[in-house]
Amino acid sequence: MDPGSILPRTAGPAEALREALAALEAGHAAAVATVVERRGSAPATPGQKLALVWNARTNEALRAVGTVGGGAIEQAVVRFMLDALADPTSQPKVHTFRLGPSLGMCCGGSADILIEVMRPGCGVLLVGAGHVGLATARLVAELGFSVVLVDARDSAADPARISELVARGVRFIGAEHDDPEVLEALASPTSSSALVVMTHDHALDQRVVEWALTRGFAFVGGVGSRAKAERTRQRLRAKGVAEADVERVKMPVGTAIGARRPLEIAVAIAGDLIEFRARREQLVRGSGGDSIERADAEPPEPAHSRPIDA
Repeated sequence: MDPGSILPRTAGPAEALREALAALEAGHAAAVATVVERRGSAPATPGQKLALVWNARTNEALRAVGTVGGGAIEQAVVRFMLDALADPTSQPKVHTFRLGPSLGMCCGGSADILIEVMRPGCGVLLVGAGHVGLATARLVAELGFSVVLVDARDSAADPARISELVARGVRFIGAEHDDPEVLEALASPTSSSALVVMTHDHALDQRVVEWALTRGFAFVGGVGSRAKAERTRQRLRAKGVAEADVERVKMPVGTAIGARRPLEIAVAIAGDLIEFRARREQLVRGSGGDSIERADAEPPEPAHSRPIDA
């Protein structure tokens, strides 16, 4: 995307931050640029912020709000923001922009600008809003996952049952699992999202599992007994599902802690989802530990970059 085609709407730092937070709640990513320091003559003022909202599904910038000084320096910053959004391993980094001939500016000063990417939480689709579904939705939302809860039954949408969940950020959809609205509501692509099915109907559970595999969910789990799990796998094989996909269905889902009650089962499921998220984050980082990757980038002129200090 041409950075010059993005024209930010003028706004103060607080509004830029609010725009970035709203983007996360809507399931979008956002890059935030903050002027850290100015040296000499430069239009950038410390504290100024620019937020760029990005739709990862369509790979396009939705809007830009705020400013880091305008003109050529702002276009250069937007280019770095786009690069950071396109890189799933990007870490917060300070870039130094020199306002010389390469930027077509005669100011002669420079500005240090921090660029960081904010991404929505790991997406989790829960199918079935029974006792276990409600408990799981509440718990994993508190753990920082971006949760969509789906149930087509009219009674499932009773405000007395779901109002607390909605207040906690859970997105409830009263529709079938394969309704187009469901995937649109997920905070992340299916290739990095989890699905757990826990409906009132074994046949429906089977259909949901099959659908999840065809949609490429990274994690597919289901509540049920070991006997139900074996029947589910046998039906998948009978339909010609690849063995690799059959084996990656986690059923019974949940860590083995002897869970019996709805909240206990939710805790067990949350354990599996936390492990799934940790493995995905480690894969993206490309490292075996929890430290922030600090390799210096080699950006094009007119900037040089350095990672932020821990």
